Formats: sequence, C-alpha cells, structure tokens
Amino acid sequence: MAYFSKAKVGDKVYGLVFGKGKIVSVYPKSHYTIMVEFDNGYEVPYTEDGIPSWGNFKKQTLFYREDINLTKADFSPVNKILSPKKIIQYREKGKLQVRLPSGLWKNVKKADKKYVEELLENEQYHLFRKKS
Repeated sequence: MAYFSKAKVGDKVYGLVFGKGKIVSVYPKSHYTIMVEFDNGYEVPYTEDGIPSWGNFKKQTLFYREDINLTKADFSPVNKILSPKKIIQYREKGKLQVRLPSGLWKNVKKADKKYVEELLENEQYHLFRKKS
C-alpha cells in the first residue's frame, strides 16, 4: 500500500523542498495522484509514494506533517558567501549545495534546475555553500 493511498483533500503535509502545504486535489486514476499547494504558493503534483513530478528525485519528499521528524535536518545558516567562481567550481566537482525554499540544504543536482538558475541570475549567492 502506498503512503498517500488514503489521502484526502485538506490533509496537512510537509515537503522537504517547499515546506508546509496541504493537499488540494486527489486524482486516483492518474500517475500523479495528489496535488499539493504549499504555503509559498507553489502547486506540485506527487505520486501516491510522495515523489514529485519534477527534478530527479527517486525518493519520497512529501510526508504527512504528523509523521515527519526534522530534528536531524540541516537548517543551519551559511557561514561564508561563495563567489560566482567558487559556485561554478563546486558545482562541477559535485560539492555544491543549495538552500531549498523549505530551508533544507541539498545537493544542487537534486534541486530544480530552474530554481537554481533563478538564484544565480538574481545573484543570490548566499543560498549556496560547499558540501560539508
């Protein structure tokens, strides 16, 4: 049985990428069975296993709020703002992390490419760090 097989409209969820949200639609006969609206306005379809429709995620990133424990999650602030040159170097070496809208740090390869490019175009270098 899949994690969201009994999902209902209005259920409160937490996405590791966008944070708090709620289920706004359920499509039982579709590959992406639920639509989630997050507090920041994003709407993302998910499979009944909690896998989003975008990015290269192969693992569950969406959970019911009462089921998730974020005590071991990394929400720490950035220690040093990277230069554009360093961001490029770390990205090529696979050692670059980006801060997702939820506040979590993840490898830039796991983040939405459009999101990362917007951060770079807007010179928001404080949302990048070297993988520790």
